[in-house]
Amino acid sequence: MTCNRVKTMTRDQFVKEVRRRQKHRPDYRLRERFVEDHGFGSFNDAEILTMLLSYSSGSCDNASLADSLLDNFGSLKAVLEARPEQLMMVKGMNLNKAGLISLAVPLAKAWIGSVNEELIKLSNNAEACDYCRKLLMGERVECFYVIALNARCKVIGQRRISTGTIAEVNAYPRLIMETALNYNANSVLFCHNHPGGTKYPSPADVKSTIKVQKILSEVGIILMDHIVVTGDYAYSMMLHGDISYRIRT
Repeated sequence: MTCNRVKTMTRDQFVKEVRRRQKHRPDYRLRERFVEDHGFGSFNDAEILTMLLSYSSGSCDNASLADSLLDNFGSLKAVLEARPEQLMMVKGMNLNKAGLISLAVPLAKAWIGSVNEELIKLSNNAEACDYCRKLLMGERVECFYVIALNARCKVIGQRRISTGTIAEVNAYPRLIMETALNYNANSVLFCHNHPGGTKYPSPADVKSTIKVQKILSEVGIILMDHIVVTGDYAYSMMLHGDISYRIRT
């Protein structure tokens, strides 16, 4: 049996091949710039969307469609986080284009997860907030996560416990406890998001957190913090005094 050898090429050869295959396309110059610049450094938001749309089927003007998407949603971030059915409301969109755009944020999250496979140490509140912002990036509904930490405050695992409202966390102490014990956690970090809502925890958020904190303390597991993420803002319950290491009675 014979095997086909994978042909390797230098960067210059790769650039020439891209030019040869795609020079007939109207978006050829964007792709050429992407290869030459090693990414989107010199691109504006409309050009990024135009290039992304060029990889889907359809005969519409991708540059005009990119402008329409930005006009409708207001920013590149909002376009990439939109649901397919929302994208389909823009004239010129089709299922392939909407599906391709909807892949962008989940793909970025998967890449971040693969980069962060090595144990991450959350040494302070700023690092914990940054970790939670990345974890909840692009979530369109409210999600509640438990992050398990070892004795050196390194992340050893995470689990999404629920979607919906954190006020319903009363139904999930068993899952929270199960997650902490399965990872043999020394401590845990909670986080949830408020998509499009208030930046601050509700009274129900705080009450539910204290209740679960007491349950965890009975088996010697410390609650390090509960962080609420709204867009790029992260609110720490521990830092603001809503909860404390000292269990309230």
